Amino acid sequence: MTTAGHESRQYPAAMVNITNKCNLRCKHCFVFRDANPTSIQNEMPTEKMLEKLSFLQKKHSIQTMLWMGGEPLLRPDVLEKGITIFPKNHITTNGTIDLIDFPDCIYVVSLDGPPAYNDAIRGKGTYEKVMRTIEKVPEKFGSKVMCQCVVTKENETLLEDLVKLLKPTRFEGMTFSFYVPPANDSSKLTWHTTKRRDKAVLEVLRLKELYPDFIWNSKRTLELTLSKNCKPITDHCPSKQYVLPLYLDGDAFTTPFCCYGNDVDCDLCGAWVVFYLASLLEKNGIENYRDQIIF
Repeated sequence: MTTAGHESRQYPAAMVNITNKCNLRCKHCFVFRDANPTSIQNEMPTEKMLEKLSFLQKKHSIQTMLWMGGEPLLRPDVLEKGITIFPKNHITTNGTIDLIDFPDCIYVVSLDGPPAYNDAIRGKGTYEKVMRTIEKVPEKFGSKVMCQCVVTKENETLLEDLVKLLKPTRFEGMTFSFYVPPANDSSKLTWHTTKRRDKAVLEVLRLKELYPDFIWNSKRTLELTLSKNCKPITDHCPSKQYVLPLYLDGDAFTTPFCCYGNDVDCDLCGAWVVFYLASLLEKNGIENYRDQIIF
C-alpha cells in the first residue's frame, strides 16, 4: 500500500475505489484516465480490503468515507461490512444498479443533464435506467439519496432543466461539481480558463437562489469557485490536506497526487469538495467540522 507523505497525518475524510470494474464508460470519468491505476486483474479480496481500511481508519482517524469505483455496487460484500468501519459513509454510484438499503448512508447518484445530454456522456438509455432505480427506492429507506451533476462547458445551459426534472422525484437534493480537467485537456468539456467558467458558476448561484433547499451547494462554496477567488484555494488545496485518496491497483491501494488522480490541472479545478472544505476553513477551522464533511 503506497501512502508516502501520508503516514502520520490525520484525515477527516477519505475516498476509496473498491473496484475498477464498471458497467459504464463516462466521457469525463477521471478514474479511467491513462495516468491513474485501473487494473482489474486480481482485485483485492474482500477480507483483505476490509482489514486494510480498518487499519487506515484507526491510523488516520477517518470519520467520513466516500465509497467509489468503478461502480461500488458491484462489490456489495465490501460495502455491507465496510460501512461499519466509518462513522459516516457516502456511496457514489452511476445509479443503474438497484440501491441497497444501508443505514445512515448517503447515496450520491451521478446525472449530468436531461436525458439526451446525460446519455451522450454516460451511454444510451442511462438516464432512464437511473430513473427506474430511483422509482424503486421505498419511502422508508435507510439512506439519503442525492444527485451530483458534473458541470461542463457543454451542459452549463442545461442545469435548470435537470433541476426541474429531479425535484419531483425521490432525490432529496443535489450538488453541482465543476469539471476537473487533466493537464492540456483539448476536449469540449473544459472552459480552459476559470474566467470562462464563471458563467457556469454564476448560473448555479442563480439556481441556488431559486431552489435553496434542493441544491445543497452553499452560496459561499460557489462564490469561492469564481475566478476572482479560486486561485489561492487551488494553490493550497484543502482536499490534499484533509481527504485521503485511495485508488485500487490490483491487490493494493495506491495514493494518487489528488482525489482526481495524477494528471489533474489544479489551476482549473472546480471540484465541489475542494471549495466546500475551503468554506469550512474560512468559517471556523476544519477541526470543528471533522464529523460533518459530506461529498
